[in-house]
Amino acid sequence: MRLFTIVFERLPMVWLLLGLLFISGGLYLGFEYSLSFAYIFLGMGCSMYGLLLFIFLRRERPRSKEARRLSPDFISAGSTVVLPTETAESALSKEQDQA
Repeated sequence: MRLFTIVFERLPMVWLLLGLLFISGGLYLGFEYSLSFAYIFLGMGCSMYGLLLFIFLRRERPRSKEARRLSPDFISAGSTVVLPTETAESALSKEQDQA
C-alpha cells in the first residue's frame, strides 16, 4: 500500500511536467503550425490541473497533532539540570548527624 501513496503524492508533479512539455512542444512547432495552439492550451490545462491537484492534496493532508505539554517530571535527553553543590559545612553537619 505504500507504493500507492508514493505514486499519488507525485501525480501533481507529473501533470505539471506533462503540461510544460505540451507547452514547449507547441512553442517548438511554432505558430505557423495549425495544432500549436491546441498543444499550448492542452499544456495550460494540464499545468492548471497539476497545480489544483497539488493544492487540494495539501489541504486534505491531515495535520500533525498539536504539541502537548510535557509533565513536570519529564527530563529530556538534552536538558541540563544544575543541582546545588554540597558545601563543606553541610557535609560536616551530615557527618555529625550520622555519628
